[in-house]
Amino acid sequence: MATVMAATAAERAVLEEEFRWLLHDEVHAVLRQLQDILKEASLRFTLPSSGTEGPAKQENFILGSCGTDQVKGVLTLQGDALSQADVNLKMPRNNQLLHFAFREDKQWKLQQIQDARNHVSQAIYLLTSRDESYQFKTGAEVLKLMDAVMLQLTRARNRLTTPATLTLPEIAASGLTRMFAPALPSDLLVNVYINLNKLCLTVYQLHALQPNSTKNFRPAGGAVLHSPGAMFEWGSQRLEVSHVHKVECVVPWLNDALVYFTVSLQLCQQLKDKVSVFSSYWSYRPF
Repeated sequence: MATVMAATAAERAVLEEEFRWLLHDEVHAVLRQLQDILKEASLRFTLPSSGTEGPAKQENFILGSCGTDQVKGVLTLQGDALSQADVNLKMPRNNQLLHFAFREDKQWKLQQIQDARNHVSQAIYLLTSRDESYQFKTGAEVLKLMDAVMLQLTRARNRLTTPATLTLPEIAASGLTRMFAPALPSDLLVNVYINLNKLCLTVYQLHALQPNSTKNFRPAGGAVLHSPGAMFEWGSQRLEVSHVHKVECVVPWLNDALVYFTVSLQLCQQLKDKVSVFSSYWSYRPF
C-alpha cells in the first residue's frame, strides 16, 4: 500500500511539474506565436502604401463570371473601401450597353472588412494584455483567455464568410445606389459584399407589377442573393426581379487572412486541450 501511495505521489509531483512548465513557458510561447500570426493577418487588412504610414494602396480587380458576360467591370479596393467601380451592363432584351461608375468624390466602406479587422485588433489586444512577465496561476485563466481570443477570431472569420442577408427594400435604400454617375436607372439595384475570399457584385434588373396583375404578391424576405421572381414594395410601386447578374473577383489577401484565422483557432484549441488534460488527474485545481 505504501508503495502504491509513493508511486501516486511521485506521479502527481511529475504532473504538477509538467503543469507548471505549461503555465509558465508553453502558454507564453503559444501567445507569442498567436501574436505573430495575427499581426500578419492585420497587415493584410491595412495594405499600406509604404511602411505602416500613409493611405492604403489601391488594387484593381476585374469582375468575371463563368456563366454570363452580361456584366463586366473593374472594382478598385483601397483597404476597407471601394474607391472606384466601373461597370458595364448589357441589357438582355435589347443588348443596350449601360455604363456606370462611382462618382469621383465617393468611396464605399465595406463593413465586413472593417469589422473583421476590428475583431483581429481586439484579439491582439487580449493577447498582449498577458505579456511575458504575467504568471498564469491556474488552467482556468488560460482557458478563459483562449475562449475570449477564439470568440474574436470566429467573429472575424464569420464576417468574411457570412454576408449579410438583406431585403430588396434594404438594398434599394442603401447609399450604394447613390454612388454612381450617371445615376442608376430606377429599374436597377446593385449590391456589393464579401464572400470568403471574393469580392462580389450583384446587379438586379426590375420591372413594375401592374395594379391589375394577377400575380400573387408576396414580398421576399432577406437573402444574400435574391432570385428572379422575388417581389418587393418600394414607395408606391410593387416591383419584381426579372434578371440577376452576379460577378466576382478573388482578393488574394482575404484568402491569406482566412488561413491565418484558421491556424490561430487551431493553436488556441490545441492549447485548451493540453490544459484540460490536467483536469482529469486532480480535482482540487479550479479548472
